[in-house]
Amino acid sequence: MAGNSKALERLVNGIIKENPTFVLTLGMCPTLAVTTSAVNGLGMGLTTAAVLALSNMIISLMRKIIPNKVRIPAFIVIIASFVTVVQLLLQAYLPSLNDALGVYIPLIVVNCIILGRAESYSYFNPPIPSLFDGIGMGLGFSVALTLIGGFRELLGVGEVFGYRVMPESFTPIGIFVLAPGAFFVLATLTAIQNYIKIRGAKMGKDTSKIGSGCSEDCMNCGEKGCSKRFYDNTEEGKEEN
Repeated sequence: MAGNSKALERLVNGIIKENPTFVLTLGMCPTLAVTTSAVNGLGMGLTTAAVLALSNMIISLMRKIIPNKVRIPAFIVIIASFVTVVQLLLQAYLPSLNDALGVYIPLIVVNCIILGRAESYSYFNPPIPSLFDGIGMGLGFSVALTLIGGFRELLGVGEVFGYRVMPESFTPIGIFVLAPGAFFVLATLTAIQNYIKIRGAKMGKDTSKIGSGCSEDCMNCGEKGCSKRFYDNTEEGKEEN
C-alpha cells in the first residue's frame, strides 16, 4: 500500500503540484515552438514523457555506480540513448509527427525538465518512485502542451485534433498559430491557475502548494536547494545521519 501511495503521489506531483509548464515553467522552447496544434502538443509531450520515465528509472538503477563528478555527462548519455530510440520509432511509424516536431526531438536530450529530474530526484531515489516521477512529470508536460496546442488550433483555424469545432462563420485568428499566439495562450492558462490559487486562498483553502512545487515533505524531498529543507536525503547525508 505504501508503494502504491508513493507512486500516486509522484503522479499527482508531476501533473498538478509541480507541473513542468504551468508551475515550474521549464521546457519553454518546445512548449512555445511546437504547440501549433493539439496533435503536435500531445506528440511532443508523450515523446518527452517516454524519455523522461525511462531515463529516470535507468539513472536511479545506476545511481550507486555513477561517480558524482561525472554524473551530468552520464545523464546526457543515458537520455541521448533513449531519445535516439524514440526518434527512430517515430521515423518508422509516425513520420508525419516526426516531420512536424523536427529538430525539437533531438533537443529533448538537453531538455531542462529531464536533466532537472535526473539531478534532483532519480539520482537520489529508488527506481520505482523515480519511474513514476518521470511518468507524472511527463504526463503533466503532455497535458500542458496539449491544452496550449488545442487552444491555439481552436482559435487559429477553428479545429481541435483536426476536427472542425467552430462554425463556418468563424473567422480564424491567425496570430494564434504564429509565435506570439503561444505566449498569449500560455500567459492566459497560467493566469487562470493563479486566479484559482488566489480565489481558493480567499475562501480559506490551503493553495500554497499550487504553483510552489513544494510538498513540504522534507524527509522524502529530492530538491536539494530548497530553502525550507532541513533533512539531507542524499546518499552522503544518509550515511552521516
